Amino acid sequence: MTMEGFLFDSHTHLDIPPLSDDPDAVVQRARESGVGWMVTIGIDLESCRENIRFAERYDGVFAAVGIHPHNADEADDGAMEDLKELAGHPRVVAVGETGLDFYRNYADRSAQEEAFRRHIRLAKEVGKPLIIHDREAHGRVMEILQEEGPPERGVLFHCFSGSLDFAKRLIDMGFYLSIPGVVTYRNAKKIVQVVENVTIDRLLIETDAPYLTPEPHRGKPNEPALIVHTAERIAQLKGLSLKDVGRVTATNAFLFFGIQERFETKLAYEIRNSLYLNVTNRCTNRCVFCSKRKDFFVKGHYLKLDREPTVEEILEAAGDVTPYDEVVFCGFGEPTLRLEEIKTLARILRERGARKIRLNTDGLANLVHGRNVVPELAGVIDSVSVSLNAPDAATYARLCPNPYGEASFQFLLDFVRESRKHFREVQVTVVDLPGLDVEACRRLAEELGVPLRVREYNEVG
Repeated sequence: MTMEGFLFDSHTHLDIPPLSDDPDAVVQRARESGVGWMVTIGIDLESCRENIRFAERYDGVFAAVGIHPHNADEADDGAMEDLKELAGHPRVVAVGETGLDFYRNYADRSAQEEAFRRHIRLAKEVGKPLIIHDREAHGRVMEILQEEGPPERGVLFHCFSGSLDFAKRLIDMGFYLSIPGVVTYRNAKKIVQVVENVTIDRLLIETDAPYLTPEPHRGKPNEPALIVHTAERIAQLKGLSLKDVGRVTATNAFLFFGIQERFETKLAYEIRNSLYLNVTNRCTNRCVFCSKRKDFFVKGHYLKLDREPTVEEILEAAGDVTPYDEVVFCGFGEPTLRLEEIKTLARILRERGARKIRLNTDGLANLVHGRNVVPELAGVIDSVSVSLNAPDAATYARLCPNPYGEASFQFLLDFVRESRKHFREVQVTVVDLPGLDVEACRRLAEELGVPLRVREYNEVG
């Protein structure tokens, strides 16, 4: 499957044979496989210089500079001064790889730890993110990171090999994890568990080429073109499309490395085989868990609106809706705040061949508009998903504060009951927040006579 420029290999080694034997061919094959960008990683000073030359030579190729833990004995004062100069090159986007390798122990552990500290300080000094090599050294890596303080520009654990608990700890700290081709191996239960259970918004993908070749090419040298197999496996594990995984992990890489890509606001955006329409950023609620508190990205799509789009603009952005399983009114706001617009859009989209039209809503439209609006939507909407988010009024008011107070929860429940009379499909959703009584929410959903979908905390879309 070929899609121009939709995959980002966050960690490769173009300077290591056999990749270095014919780098032009390696880069060309990568582009033909949909790899639009890659970061080629230095492991010693000469390697860093060579990778910078590759970054200067090829569009979409960037470099990272560092002294690998295996070569930690080389990270003396003079080498670190040279590394600082190299880190200032405009095509260098990170410091690393650095860290600890207590599996091979090719360098003395004390030398590795000192070199790691020097790299952390360098990353802070030059204002670049840090790429960490961590093999059989999770505890000590974290101790040193905490003692030195992580760089503000970010930390990436390359070729992540830790447990799910460790992964969640790193993500809670704001760090990123990079997933290699190991995830395609039959016995890779630990990394599969991590991918299945952490947010993709903190994942990058990598080859570590020429090493860690993914299935079905295992046993042969790895190269950036083969990263598509890693992305396909992650898509399978996350229930996403290959395009979704490519877009999200590439966006994560742009943000982590500080690569100046221009993110255009999407009025219509694809996730899996659904087309979502971003009609407003306004909300009735100010939910404590809303991800737009930190940014306006959903599965790699940028949704911040400078103004509310017209019906005509949304229709133009939507284009041909017939290939999609459904069209969804969603976005980063409450669609029913633009009630007349979504009614008009839904009618036109139905005429244009939309298979199914779904509304994602907070369920407060009747309260906001001062009337029962459900019958008005009944002729044009097929399916409704209502954000329940709490088992009772007091919890709802705490998690989803709005100007209407606890009384709003009863309106939400009444909206669900009314929706059951008019729509083919009605469900309620909750975000699996720490401390939330999900089972109480499930019992409430059963009383309402609708299924409950539990959404993963910090996973949007």
